[in-house]
Amino acid sequence: MHPELLPFFAMKSLGVAVGVFIGAVIGLSVRKKTAGTRGLYRDSVFATSFLASMLAFAVMILIRMATYQG
Repeated sequence: MHPELLPFFAMKSLGVAVGVFIGAVIGLSVRKKTAGTRGLYRDSVFATSFLASMLAFAVMILIRMATYQG
């Protein structure tokens, strides 16, 4: 794996990050209405969703790097 491919893998993984962010915002917003903000990062739906999306983004990049065949 060449370091020059990292931006390529990052661009291919952006969809995962956006999808996780949108899904987490929707899911956590519903949860916040019923259970409150306990357990959320800084008691914020958006901050928690952002962290979840960045984690998914990083994991997806690692998976793409590990399975790269070229």
